[in-house]
Parts: sequence; C-alpha cells; structure tokens
Amino acid sequence: MMRVLHVCSEVYPYLKTGGLADVAAGLPTAQARLGCEARLLVPGFPALLAGLRDARTLAELPPRFGASSVRLLAGKLLDLDAYVIEAPGLYDRPGNPYADAYHQAYGDNHRRFALLGWVGARLAQGLDDAWRPDVLHGHDWHAGLAPAYLRAWGVQGVRSVITVHNLAYQGVFPAQCFGELDLPGQFFGMHGVEFNGSVSFLKAGLYYADKITTVSPTYAREIQDAEQGCGLQGLLRGRAADLHGILNGVDYAVWHPRVDAHVAAHYDADDLRGKRDCKRALQSECGLAVRDDAPLFGVVSRLTDQKGLNLVLDGVQDIIERGGQLAMLGSGDAWLEHAFREAAARHPQSVAVQLGYDEAKAHRIIAGSDLILVPSRFEPCGLTQLYGLAYGTVPLVRRVGGLADSVADRSPENLAAGTATGIVFNDFDAHAFRWAVGEAFRLHGQPQAWRKIQQQGMRQAFSWEVAARSMMAVYQD
Repeated sequence: MMRVLHVCSEVYPYLKTGGLADVAAGLPTAQARLGCEARLLVPGFPALLAGLRDARTLAELPPRFGASSVRLLAGKLLDLDAYVIEAPGLYDRPGNPYADAYHQAYGDNHRRFALLGWVGARLAQGLDDAWRPDVLHGHDWHAGLAPAYLRAWGVQGVRSVITVHNLAYQGVFPAQCFGELDLPGQFFGMHGVEFNGSVSFLKAGLYYADKITTVSPTYAREIQDAEQGCGLQGLLRGRAADLHGILNGVDYAVWHPRVDAHVAAHYDADDLRGKRDCKRALQSECGLAVRDDAPLFGVVSRLTDQKGLNLVLDGVQDIIERGGQLAMLGSGDAWLEHAFREAAARHPQSVAVQLGYDEAKAHRIIAGSDLILVPSRFEPCGLTQLYGLAYGTVPLVRRVGGLADSVADRSPENLAAGTATGIVFNDFDAHAFRWAVGEAFRLHGQPQAWRKIQQQGMRQAFSWEVAARSMMAVYQD
C-alpha cells in the first residue's frame, strides 16, 4: 500500500480561502478510497487545530524559524490521519492565514511556511516511528521548500511531488531571508531557490521535486510559455517530461443539487423543477426582482483582474439592459469591490453584491443562478464551473486553462451532437465577453435547447476518483 503525505496550508471545511482547500480535502480522501494510505500535514492555524480530533502529541521539536515552541500533533481531519504543527508564535493569528486584517502579507511568512516544509521533510526522514511516506506531495508555494529539504538532507526512499494550483502565487521573499531557511548556501542560485535575486518557495518545489503536477492539462501546456509562465517557463519547459496536468475533481457528496443542505430545493438532471425554486429563493434573499424570465448570472470569485471581473464590470449595464440580473459573492481588489457595490446601489433590483466569502451562500448562488460567470484571464483549473455544471447552471467561460478542458461550447456542431455544456469565448476583452452574454440571452430564450445544455452539463462526471487514479499513476512512475 502506497503511503502519501499531503503537505498543504488549508483543508475544507475547516479552513478555506480558495480552491486549494477543496483539493486538499477531495484528493487524499479519494486516494484513501482507492487503497492509498494518504495523510495530511498542515500548519496549526486555529481553525485546523480546532478541527483535529483525537489529538495527541507526537513530538516536541526544538525552537525553529522564530517559533519558541513547536509541537507536532497527530489526530484526524476529515476521516484522514493528520499531523498539525502547533507553533503559536507563528500560526496563532486571527483571520486570514496569510495576511493581516489590512490584507498585508505577514512579514514572517517565509519562516511560517519554511516550518511547514521542514516538518514535512522530517516526517519523510522518519519523525513518526510508526509511519513514513513513500511520496511527499506538496501543494503550492506554501509547501515548496519540502522537496528542497529532502534534497539537502539526502533523504533516501521518499520521492516528492509538487502541485501548482496557481503559478502566479510563488512565495517570493527578499534574498536576505535565505539565511533563515536552514538550507545549504549553494541552494541559493539559479539552479536552486533563487529567482531574480530573491527567494522563491515555489521555484524550490519546481526545481527539487521529482515530479510536477498542475490542475488541468491545458494549464500544464500554457505555463511553459512566456504569457502564463510567470518567469518560470524556462524551468518548466526543461522539466516538461516530469510535468503532468491532471484536472481537479468535484466532491459530489458536498456539491450536488440532489443532496445539498444549503439550497432551497433539491433537483437533478431528470427533474429540474427544484432549480426554479432555488432561483426564486436566491432572488428574494438578494433583494432582486423575483422574475423567472430574467436570466440570472452568478459570480462566486475572488475579485481580481485574473478572474476577468473587469470584463463583468464592463458588461453589467449590458446584462441589465437586456433584462438580466447579477448576483455576486467575493472579495479582492478594492477598486472592483467599490465599483460593484456602486452598480448594486444604482440597480438594486438587478444587481446584488456580497463582499467576503460565505460557503453556504456560494452554494445558493450556484444553485439559483441560470449561468455562472468565469471569464478568466488565466485559470489553472477552476472549480466554480465544475460546480455550475453539476447544478445545471450553465458556465459562461473563456477558453483558457481548465475552463477549456471542462466546458464544451454551445457551437452548432456541439448542439447538434448533444455535447454542448456551456458558452465559451476566446479573446480577453469586453467585446468578446458581451458577445458571449448575448449568446446567453439568445439561448435562454430557447427553453428546449437551454434544457439540453443544462442536462448535458449535469451528466458530466468530474469525480475525485478519476483525478486520484491519474495522480497515483504519477506516484508509481
């Protein structure tokens, strides 16, 4: 039985700032169902410590990375064996795990996440006498130093994998931070953790891990080019033989309209009547006019340029003038937050905006909307469109990354073949987005064709078991 240690910074439902938490819950759980002995290692953020069941102290560790007290706890998260690093001086902070109340990254993040990678490597060395992984699987830059420590210490018998969930977030710190990382001096160089004169945790993972994965096949190709390579395209092209794109999955026990505890009514592909009830309930909750005939566009997203929310902002007036509505949940760039709040104030019966993140509200928006908007500039995988497909909420997406891999356009050929699942546009500009919105209105006005697109989307299967099998093949390789 293969033993895998997943090193990550957040896990749904205990702590979630984005899709990484869903992956950290879904992938190891699916691997366990396939017979893999998958475990988690996470920092001792308050929400994760509170979620740990049957906790016991596995090891008392010496002061490290600025933490005067470090304990490794063992217990259960979800139904998985898990390790949690209790280091109050580094992790016991309110709010966001990465930044303060003013959205400023913590100045000691290099130490906070160096400890995460260091403990992962210590477990690979045999810190737990009863269990040692065959594979250390790090997720994103937070775990990027783990493969570097394995290489620095010459750990034998353990291989490493790093998964890039979003290459734009690289964990880059000033060069002087290197001296605090407990790595050999020669590791600070082009062939190592150095990146444009700074330290990059993600580059460390990409350089030292045995295999690299990312969260969709198209994104794996895109990040090898300058446009989306974020300065690391040369390294990634050089490691192309070790780079694998594996599309994320969906936990249908959590995200399915037949069983969702957060929605007003249940439904499925064979009986969509409950979706109408979900739409009316959402319109009422948001203060929108309760109208069955108004196409309701949903957004559940970080409000950033990457997510294409500037295109949505440019298209809001067009949606309203055509008789549609917009329900938005998210937070991010201050100027976008302000602009969408202003749009909601001007058109209270047509636009509703809630800033922040609310898991239950996210479910209600995805269930109650007619369409889910994901017009991203770049998109490693995207989970929102996968949730939309499951709920009969037609994705309107840009043809990029995982969106291209998961949504089949409503082209005449796909409509005729019965394979269309959404509306896809190509260019990242306001004209292309408004064209796609026009297509949405046109199709929504054809109930029979609309129903077919909804049902085809709902019959797609993006289960975590499929992703888990592909990942297991990478481990075996």
